[in-house]
Amino acid sequence: MTETAVPHPREVYDLQGQSQAETSFEDARARGRLHHAWLLTGPEGVGKATFAYRAARRLLGAPHDPDHGLLGSSPGHPVSRQVAARSHPDLLVLEREGPDGKPRRIIPVDDARRLAEFFSKSPASAPHRVAIIDAADDLNVNAANAILKTLEEPPPRGVLLMVAHAPGRLLPTIRSRCRRLAFGTLETGAAAAFVQNRLDIDLEQATRLAIMADGAPGRALVLAAGQALAMDDAARDLLADLPDLDDTRALSLAEKFRGGEGAIQFALLFERLSRRVHDLATLRAGRGDGGLDRWAEAWETLQRLPREVEGLNLDRADAFYTAMSDLRRAARA
Repeated sequence: MTETAVPHPREVYDLQGQSQAETSFEDARARGRLHHAWLLTGPEGVGKATFAYRAARRLLGAPHDPDHGLLGSSPGHPVSRQVAARSHPDLLVLEREGPDGKPRRIIPVDDARRLAEFFSKSPASAPHRVAIIDAADDLNVNAANAILKTLEEPPPRGVLLMVAHAPGRLLPTIRSRCRRLAFGTLETGAAAAFVQNRLDIDLEQATRLAIMADGAPGRALVLAAGQALAMDDAARDLLADLPDLDDTRALSLAEKFRGGEGAIQFALLFERLSRRVHDLATLRAGRGDGGLDRWAEAWETLQRLPREVEGLNLDRADAFYTAMSDLRRAARA
């Protein structure tokens, strides 16, 4: 499979399977009843941020291009080029990516405070001023409180688009002041076709990625870029070897966990092991097999260790061998 970098949503001009959300937004815009704050909800990877940039380009004055759907704009239009270059004066984006291009753990409160100042000014060159928060889940408590003033005092000709993967975690005062647009997943065949159209892979691989991503096409592309298929194969082989452990295979995997790319490989392997152990335990429960407590403990270890590795800066290889030890005990039970 040819590795392909996942484009940033600001560089994407098409959106599949979200016509209902786009129709609701365009109807409100066309009737002059555009709400000042929109909460874009749904699983990660279904196109919420892509929608936000599509809506932003139209609000900033880019004309409709029917070749790119209901909210589509031409990539060659000056507004689209400014948005892609992050240079449009009437667009503010709050995201975890820092000024140095590196991802941060949260969107800090200092960034959130920029929102009120941004909306206090009139549009410089566009019909509206637009802010995108991608994602609101990444706001800490102080940052979330900092945006409340903007929500409580709607700015004239200002529109806030907030991506939310888990809206239930947001402050109720934030949710109550936004109009919600729900984004759903695609059925497996449509998601697989989306993936296959963008990557040099066969239908079987695309379908596996679509299933792993639970029908979220953007998530499937992220999984592909992180070599999720290889990690899923490794998880399958590791479980097939239990209660024995192929030391050569284990050592080879542990070597992959170094550095930034290693962190992605580590997380994906644990995710695939967790899913396969869950499915195995469900099958064993249906057959009335014993030893389920040990499998449940192993699954909990697979869920817990990645959080501890990230939060406490633990050694990934050590965490991997700990998880394999629990899995071997479960297989012997």
